[in-house]
This record gives sequence, structure tokens and C-alpha cells, in this order.
Amino acid sequence: MQHQEVEPPEELRDTIKDFWHISRDFGERPTSFEVTPDGYAEIIFYFGSPCSMSTTDGLQLLPSPFLVGLLNQPVLFYAQNRLEIIGIKCFPWAVFELLDLPSSKGGVRIFEHPIAQLQATLATCIQVGNIAEALTQVMQYFRQARSQMVTDRLLGKAGGAMRAANGTLPVSQVATAAHATVRTLERKFKQAAGYTVKDVSGLMRFEQARNHLWLDPTANLASLAQELGYTDQSHLGREFKRYNGTTPAAFARKARRWQQTVSTDFVAFILS
Repeated sequence: MQHQEVEPPEELRDTIKDFWHISRDFGERPTSFEVTPDGYAEIIFYFGSPCSMSTTDGLQLLPSPFLVGLLNQPVLFYAQNRLEIIGIKCFPWAVFELLDLPSSKGGVRIFEHPIAQLQATLATCIQVGNIAEALTQVMQYFRQARSQMVTDRLLGKAGGAMRAANGTLPVSQVATAAHATVRTLERKFKQAAGYTVKDVSGLMRFEQARNHLWLDPTANLASLAQELGYTDQSHLGREFKRYNGTTPAAFARKARRWQQTVSTDFVAFILS
């Protein structure tokens, strides 16, 4: 598996966390891989193998690109043979404005948008192995989109405070950091992201717990709960299971197994 991340240029850092590329050969048989929740929304372009999502009605073939919004539970995708992905990891309070789309709540979203015109250009870059040029093309597109975007400074300040505290700030303190009332913050934030400040903060904090256990599966859970601002270890366990479907201990065991075969850098795409 090949994986790389590229920081955005300065003018995109209030809307985009990073650009990334991953390449993996899944073999001849369809294989599932899991996408776990975090505090970001991601625009996904893929190339090579068809990519499908598991739903209650069976597998759904996904177009490229598609949007992975904020998740409340892991989602299973399926691919076979070679699959390459270019991803744009966006802040949830900025992604819909960046794409000029109405905000929505929930999971994987199929959408029609001019950004799909990039597919052919990116596919050509991927085909000849020029990943750097593919990422450059994506950056240029979003530079242009960002230049036409009307920025809400309140949301930027609120999001910055939430990120700096890894989701541990209560809503009242986020509002103070944004120089707004709680009511104004909540209204604007939900309008922009489709979720409340508390929803996104919970995902940010879970992400920190998940990443910590991925890097250090032997971590003491009581100490980790205290470090991340959970009430106690039980609180951490409930929140972790809410978003991941498993307990922190079960996830740590899985992380130990995976560290024997893959890089210790956490990748949102985990083979099940």
C-alpha cells in the first residue's frame, strides 16, 4: 500500500486539512475495506477498480467523485484489483460552501458537480504515475473555488478553536472564541455543516482516541480518557463504541494485529 498526504497552500488552510493519495492492490476477489468516522468531510476521486458501498439493499456502485460526509459509524466499501484514490479532506463547516452545495447530514453522498470534469485529467496523471501532477490539478481547482467563496469568519474562528482543543471545548467556550453567542454559533454552524458544534466536537475527540490507540495499542485507557477530557474510562468506552462499533480494547487488539503488516501511520481506509 502506498499512501501520501500533502498540506494545502496557505489560502486553502481555512477550508482544507490536506490532499492525499492512496494506492492498493486488493487482488482478484472483491475485498472489503472500512472507513471509520472522523471530524472531516472528504471528496473522493477513484481510479482503476470499481468501488462499491455496502448498504442495507446490497452493494451500491459509486461514481467518481463522491463525498464522504461526517459518519456516525464505520462504512464498508468493496474493491478488487488495483484501486487508487485522490482525496480532499475538508473541514465540515466549509466543505459545502466550497462546493456551493446545500449542507446535508449523514454519510456518503452522490452529487452532480462541475468538479467531476477533473476525473479525466486526473485519470491520465494516475495512468502514467504522475501523482504530484494529479494533486497539483486538484489544488488549482480548489484555489479557484476558494477565491469565489464568501468566508464566514465566525465559523473559521469556531472551527479553529475546536481543532486546537481536539474537540474538548464546551459549546459556550467555542462561542466565546468565535466572539458570538451560543445561539448564533449553533445556527450558523448547523446551517453550514449540517451538524451541531457538539456533534463535530464529539467526532474530533473520538478521532484523537482512535489515532492514539492505533499508534499505541497498549495505552492505558483510564489515562487516555483523562487526557482527552472524557469524564472517565466508561465515558470514553461509550463514545468510542458509538462511533466505531467496537470498544477501545477491541480496536487496540485490531491495531496490534495490523501493525505487524502495515505502516503505523493511521489511514482511514482499514481492511476488515
